[in-house]
Amino acid sequence: MTESSPPPLDEVDKKILAELTRDGRMSVSTVAENVHISRAHAYSRISRLTTDGILTKFTALVDPIKAGLKSSAYVTLKVSQHSWRELREELRAIPEVAHIALVGGDFDVILLVRAEDNQGLRKVIFDRLQSMPGVLDTQTLLIFEDLDTR
Repeated sequence: MTESSPPPLDEVDKKILAELTRDGRMSVSTVAENVHISRAHAYSRISRLTTDGILTKFTALVDPIKAGLKSSAYVTLKVSQHSWRELREELRAIPEVAHIALVGGDFDVILLVRAEDNQGLRKVIFDRLQSMPGVLDTQTLLIFEDLDTR
């Protein structure tokens, strides 16, 4: 399978993905039961979804406030035209950056940044992001409350 043409997903695949998105620790037996297929069938489907790169990792959702990350913001970046490839690796190396997206519109990149407090958030934005070669401008949108819909 090429990256540009992912395999088609049928209804069983979609149900399996929904179950694992809801609870990534769900056993294969429970997935099979909830989707109404055999355990062996569920195992082979999950294996194929993983091999095909549709399921990329299993992870835990962490409540940022309870984990001590009391300050969060979306930070938008305007970047120079050819800096994205190098910039994304630098952004990945910043522990406070929880999500990175290359987007179209008034800015080029949007980040979800989570820090222990406003001072930590300030350090990431002013000391790390704004000083990166290729970053032309930033805008910070503080998050007062966020809800995960998964």
